[in-house]
Amino acid sequence: MAFTLSAEHEKIVDELIARYPTKQAACIPVLHLCQRQVGWVSPEVIDYVATRLGMAASEVMGVVTFYTMYAQHPPGKHTVWVCRTLSCELMGAKTIQEHLEHRLGCHAGQTSADGNFTLKKAECLAACGYGPMVQIDDQFYENLTVEKLDALLDRIARGETPTQEETAWYPNAAAATTSGS
Repeated sequence: MAFTLSAEHEKIVDELIARYPTKQAACIPVLHLCQRQVGWVSPEVIDYVATRLGMAASEVMGVVTFYTMYAQHPPGKHTVWVCRTLSCELMGAKTIQEHLEHRLGCHAGQTSADGNFTLKKAECLAACGYGPMVQIDDQFYENLTVEKLDALLDRIARGETPTQEETAWYPNAAAATTSGS
């Protein structure tokens, strides 16, 4: 079945194409828009983007496979990205990832059997001073321990969406509060 965007999203595609010197230059934002609508980049989405932007399907596929931000399979209800850059690695990212693999019963790139979580590795989530950290859907969670991560996942599994602010476990937060700074 051919993929189609909603009328609202088609209008946004028109606006995106108008911003760039060539239609092909809008490939990345158009792919984002399609993924936002259906949750992943299916072969039908690739055909749609190729046709809409006057590209070969192989060119669009090259973009999709190059960038890790595009889901090439239907994701779980929530996507958990574990930052594995050196800063997070030195602060325990490997332990966080191994714990997630054990708890979710899947490895990076896979989805838990219950379909609730897709686990992924990220090269850098740009929060190097707050590692180890994860991104769950659109929220960052920093200065994690296994216990804090479990509490976070329990809340998300109950349907809650903890904000980054309420889960900001700064290493010296207690000292800052008691010292008045």
